[in-house]
Amino acid sequence: MFTIEHDFDATVVTLVDEGSGTAPLMEDVTVQAFEDCVVVEQLDARTDKVQRVTFSLPQLRELAMALDLPEGAYTLSGKGNIG
Repeated sequence: MFTIEHDFDATVVTLVDEGSGTAPLMEDVTVQAFEDCVVVEQLDARTDKVQRVTFSLPQLRELAMALDLPEGAYTLSGKGNIG
């Protein structure tokens, strides 16, 4: 399950782990999409602190492309092509 909220300066998506019944549930993941970056947060139950990762928009585009590529090292050309 997930929720989507549109705030003043960000779109916030919360991913809820409903589990399969056999695996332990993970904490919710919150994704905040701003004009210039995307922030991913999740509570670390071991330390009771929120862990945060901030992606620039180019990093996020590269991550999205990397999910569909085989192992290797890649660069983007000025035209957005992968090389």
